[in-house]
Amino acid sequence: MEFGWINIFGAAIVILIMIPNIIYAVKHKQTEAEKELPPYLSICEQIGRYGCIILMWLPLFVWKFEFGSVEELLVYLITTVILLLGYYLFWVKYARNKTLTTAMALAVIPTILFWLSGVLLKHWALVAFAILFGLSHCKITYLTHR
Repeated sequence: MEFGWINIFGAAIVILIMIPNIIYAVKHKQTEAEKELPPYLSICEQIGRYGCIILMWLPLFVWKFEFGSVEELLVYLITTVILLLGYYLFWVKYARNKTLTTAMALAVIPTILFWLSGVLLKHWALVAFAILFGLSHCKITYLTHR
């Protein structure tokens, strides 16, 4: 399956990941622990985050934005559905009880989604941004929930 200039599936994944984050951000203000993070860590996280958000739906830096086979498409679709369901279940759990384990799951799942999309679409810039996002986001999550 080859995508045109916009990957609608990637855009939908980004929107689905952002919905609970936006709801949470509106309902909760920033904590002191979040305000005291090392600036380089926050900058790396934001570069990784926005790089992933853009590259999930826009095929920059790739010649072909497509899956190598039908099997790769199926892996992408099935894994994405499972990870998104898990992501929403962890948000429900996090809303009830904010633990480090649940917070880390909420940090790791989007990273896996971004990374997997990059690998299966052979979008190496997306893979790099996913790794940058994942490392910095997980570190920030750990520092703010320990």
